[in-house]
Amino acid sequence: MERTRALLRQLDQNGAPYADAEEAAALARQLREVVRFHDRKYYVEDAPVITDPEYDRLFHALRALEEAHPELETPESPTQRVGGEPLDAFEKVAHPEPLLSLSNAFDGQDLRDWYTRCRQGLAGRLADDEPLRMSTEVKLDGLAVALTYEEGRLAVAATRGDGQVGENITRNARTIRTVPLRLAAPTGEGPPLPERLEVRGEVFMRRSQFDAFNERLTARGDAPFANPRNAAAGSLRQLDPTITAERPLSFLAYGIGPATGAVPSTQSATLDWLSRMGVPVSARRERFVDIDAVVAFCENWVDDRDTLDMEIDGIVVKVNRFAYQEALGAIAKAPRWAIAYKFPAREATTTLRDIEVNVGRTGAIKPEAVLAPVHIGGVTVSQATLHNADYIADRDIRIGDTVIVKRAGDVIPQVVRPIPEARTGSESPWSMPARCPSCGSDIVRLPDEADYFCLASDCPAQFIRLLEHFAGRSAMDIEGLGSKLAVLLAEEGLVTRLSDLYDLSKDELLALEGFAEKKAQNLLDGIEASKQQPLHRLLTGLGIRHVGRDVALRLVHAFPSLEALGEASHEMLTTIDGIGPVTAESVADWFAVAENRELVEDLKALGVNTKRQPAEAPPEAQGGTASPIAGATFVLTGALENRTRKEAKEAIEQRGGNVTGSVSGNTDYLVRGANPGSKLQQAQERDVTVLDEEAFTRLLDQA
Repeated sequence: MERTRALLRQLDQNGAPYADAEEAAALARQLREVVRFHDRKYYVEDAPVITDPEYDRLFHALRALEEAHPELETPESPTQRVGGEPLDAFEKVAHPEPLLSLSNAFDGQDLRDWYTRCRQGLAGRLADDEPLRMSTEVKLDGLAVALTYEEGRLAVAATRGDGQVGENITRNARTIRTVPLRLAAPTGEGPPLPERLEVRGEVFMRRSQFDAFNERLTARGDAPFANPRNAAAGSLRQLDPTITAERPLSFLAYGIGPATGAVPSTQSATLDWLSRMGVPVSARRERFVDIDAVVAFCENWVDDRDTLDMEIDGIVVKVNRFAYQEALGAIAKAPRWAIAYKFPAREATTTLRDIEVNVGRTGAIKPEAVLAPVHIGGVTVSQATLHNADYIADRDIRIGDTVIVKRAGDVIPQVVRPIPEARTGSESPWSMPARCPSCGSDIVRLPDEADYFCLASDCPAQFIRLLEHFAGRSAMDIEGLGSKLAVLLAEEGLVTRLSDLYDLSKDELLALEGFAEKKAQNLLDGIEASKQQPLHRLLTGLGIRHVGRDVALRLVHAFPSLEALGEASHEMLTTIDGIGPVTAESVADWFAVAENRELVEDLKALGVNTKRQPAEAPPEAQGGTASPIAGATFVLTGALENRTRKEAKEAIEQRGGNVTGSVSGNTDYLVRGANPGSKLQQAQERDVTVLDEEAFTRLLDQA
């Protein structure tokens, strides 16, 4: 940093002193080294140490220096990441050693069988009681490339191709900020920089950058990409490098190929060695000596993969020691010493049979795909969201199309795009109906809204969705009241307002089909128990637009009761941290309706809690003693014995804490259950307080 500050002061005092060729050459060398350092801090480590304007001054000074002295320009200079003239075609590149693919494991037994084969293959080299050390890395869903460095400088970049021959994409790879144009001399343990070294890795596009990139494409009328992998592959294989330079690509290394010179002896040490040379490597990697621990680690990542800002489709498990890898060798096109644990598929193709519309609890008219049933990620999918009419039109999705359907984690399945090449001519375009399918009222599109709405206050479909939402787990959590019963209660006229729930009698329930004494009593007990739910749950259940769980918690922190919230003005609401003008307007408008105020009074009269509970109060209101949880940020990892992750998250949020999916510099606590993943090591490396379940429970009790 001292050199950075000195250079900035020099530029401030002298502008760009490049009259003297010798001084210019010395300054260019310093600027290149400093800009490379800050490129790594920003693009690789995501930890910038100077401001953007300061970086810009350094970068532009280097570029101006090279323009004034063209003889100083070098291929590995940071200024050379802009592409060049378009190519007519890619040259072919023969790989000095094949880039092999991996055999797949689809469950824990497949991993154990692979482990057994490895031990058998190392008989005579590995004693029966000697552990076989393994390393694991997340398997990026991107495009494999090989980067060849000569004397530390990037000489050739090639795609994997068929494993034997790839395409020369050197000029495109140079535009990727996380691809080092020049390797640093490795510090610490390990051999020196080899004269020639092949670095193997994956080019990909981060999820957040992919979404922003697709928005830009759509805004200018271009077709969006279906997924980050397609976007990365399409961007990297542009014949015009200037197009690649404009796209948000990233690179992570997963190993090395041939090298002229010494290299480390293990996979894990090699990745550490590459990192010290400025090559980005995944932080999500572990070492193991027990195959059962590997299985647990891989299975844990099935649920945790959505916490990353990158698409991964599995975990790669490797024998850690290179000498053992060499002894095990390869079969066909896959090494014996590595295997990919593949996550359940989350995309599939099927036929879009029809598009129906449903009415949500806020009156939003949502199109829904009716699909030929298809198996995705362990479940059979026959319906999927299509978001809104614009989504369908922008992608030219037609009834009868063969479509790609995606299911990510707990997210509702969605139609990603059609496959136009599969069309037969029988497909038909779709348009939004003019009337509500539930009540027949005209539907309208409100200003600045993506959705169409039914504005009829007596629309039965809206109330059924509201009733289902009110009873759901994120709201009043009434056991036994699901979507089918919500429809039945509404259609039978037993519940026409939310407050009617609390007037239900056992005789009324017993008269319904499918109800016996025990089922009726269980439902009534669940309804009675819901009266004591925390205020933020009731507020969530009322179905006010833009008021989900997080917003409800913020509002309850600010107001001691539902009645007090109802008296708040739009201006007062906007002063609350995290409450914007749109949400404030929605809340104020809801309470301005006489029927809604009557509903609040009726719920209160029926014994439903409408006041803030002590655990929901802001820290300053809790007897002057701040809760140890209030304002703290938690990360959960592993399986808890006495509560689900959802219940743990809820307990933290009720006490004013926050729960995030990944460990960062802002994390205060990591709650560790059985079989914790890589988050535990990340927390330990950052000196984050780690709580087992017993300590976590004690902390909850203190709050």
